[in-house]
Amino acid sequence: MTRKLPRTGPIPRPENPQEAREVLRAEAFEAPDVQTVTMTAVEFTSICPRTGQPDFGSVVIEYTPRKRCLESKALKYYLWSYRDEGAFCESLAARIAEDVVYAIAPRWVRVTVNQNVRGGIAIVAVAERGETGNVRRDT
Repeated sequence: MTRKLPRTGPIPRPENPQEAREVLRAEAFEAPDVQTVTMTAVEFTSICPRTGQPDFGSVVIEYTPRKRCLESKALKYYLWSYRDEGAFCESLAARIAEDVVYAIAPRWVRVTVNQNVRGGIAIVAVAERGETGNVRRDT
């Protein structure tokens, strides 16, 4: 059975990203008549798979809904599941994009993971999925 988030009070800690993606899907809601949705999480953390050190950064998810939209509390929960997950920035962008497709099947999605500077290097990884011909993008 898929976990549902409580309507009020504190959110329980996610068990892992796989469980959290099921919550992301279960909490999605019917899409209103909007063309683009952009969600920005500025306090994203994960773990470097090589050193075990924390990586800090942000995640921007931009998508064109089809029938469903991401619910923001569920997205917070989902992104929190990566806090103890060892993954490279590039893998995170691809995995988050795939999970958004799984959760809501958007017409198009772009996920940008911005990893803060560590060791003198910042990383930006972008993953896109879906239709691109009829999507207005300003970049």
